[in-house]
Amino acid sequence: MSESGLREATNISRRSFHQGVSSGILGSALTYLLARDLQASDGPGDRYQDLKPRDPHFDPKAKSVIHLFMNGGPSQMDLFDPKPMLDKHHGESYSDKIAGEVEFIKDAGALMRSPFKFARHGECGAPVSEVMPHLAGLVDDIAFIRSMHTTNLTHEPAVYLIQTGKMGPGRPTVGSWVVYGLGSENQNLPAYVVLDDPLGLPVNGVENWQAGFLPPTFQGTRFRSTGSPILNLKSEIDRPADVLHLEQDLINRLDQIHKHDRPGQPNLEARIASYGLAARMQLAATEALDVSRESVKTQEMYGIGRQPTDSYGRRCLIARRLVERGVRFVQLYINSHIWDTHTSLATELKSACDRTDRPIAALLNDLKQRGLFDTTLVVWGGEFGRLPIAQLPPDKNESKAGRDHNKNAFCTWMAGAGIKGGTTHGTTDELGLKAVENRVSVPDWHATILHLLGLHHDRLFIEQNGLKEKLTGVSEARVVKEILS
Repeated sequence: MSESGLREATNISRRSFHQGVSSGILGSALTYLLARDLQASDGPGDRYQDLKPRDPHFDPKAKSVIHLFMNGGPSQMDLFDPKPMLDKHHGESYSDKIAGEVEFIKDAGALMRSPFKFARHGECGAPVSEVMPHLAGLVDDIAFIRSMHTTNLTHEPAVYLIQTGKMGPGRPTVGSWVVYGLGSENQNLPAYVVLDDPLGLPVNGVENWQAGFLPPTFQGTRFRSTGSPILNLKSEIDRPADVLHLEQDLINRLDQIHKHDRPGQPNLEARIASYGLAARMQLAATEALDVSRESVKTQEMYGIGRQPTDSYGRRCLIARRLVERGVRFVQLYINSHIWDTHTSLATELKSACDRTDRPIAALLNDLKQRGLFDTTLVVWGGEFGRLPIAQLPPDKNESKAGRDHNKNAFCTWMAGAGIKGGTTHGTTDELGLKAVENRVSVPDWHATILHLLGLHHDRLFIEQNGLKEKLTGVSEARVVKEILS
């Protein structure tokens, strides 16, 4: 071929080249490859790589969620589901009747009454234990679900199930599914923020907020509640704002060129997006997490500056500041599993409540005062409940008795956007062992959260290995409409 002919062939347009080879095997193969690249760079897949706001399936009640995860398994019959029959039959043997439901059978004791007193509160008359005096004043704003049940009585799989819908690692968490479906209203802050406890990670660690097989853009971002929100966020050298703007603009242009040449690379896209978000967060995150901007009265309401409420109160206040700024999903954790009261129930359960009761009540009140209660869904609960029998320590000292895990009954509650306050849904048997009426499964619970955000659980999916993967899996999930306003 002559030099001019070679130059002409080299300069041939993409359109004319494609037309020239569109017939035959070569044309078919090329069409497939071009379509794949276009889909990866401009098609539906790319729409779900970013955090831009997306339309819900139907009009939502809630714009954002604050998930107060009580890792460890709070005891339902000692908090929200009093059982007079436990008082009546206290000390009677019962472990032989539930041997298959006990994790540590050698430590199983007799039926055990609650060490705490209950009283009815609010116009709805909901019973609340004396260890939650602050939340007790807000029962008319809360819908209690007493009939939750799950499928495993061991922490790790039960936590995976409540967070991801399956009893194993590697799947997206509920927060990741929410931001995958809806994106975020604030592009200067992460859509999904995690406020874990400075004292340590919960069971399953960082897997509690992973994106699994969803694009990594949708995983949770950990914020520290004290000090710098995110390590290494700020530059070590102060530079003029104009210089920073030009630098970030140049980096963004180079990133887009690099991304365009490498279509269909979700990890690359997520990394580029995270760097861009980090640049925007330099101001936004620092401001959002600065609770010193709040009034002294507000800080005192949350219990900030005093023990044992300072840490959790600080994170509850930050959660309110984040949803106020358009963050879609905020999760709060406690270190390890402080609600796992195998021994010393009377002191350990009270300690867990002392750390969280005042801050949570303050959060609900603060959301109401600021007009955020009608757009924010607040969810409280753990991975399972506790048994009605005592679990004894090795020395068999009954004064140090606790309760073992119970997968057949536990209590959660919801408040805020779309929730019918003053509602109690479902019942357990007379001892609190099993949910017996209006039972609510974990998939039902997930479907209800999604429904309040305007998402249908069957329509929120991603195709994975030829399957439509969903948060609720293949279960016949049901929205708990009885607690909805």
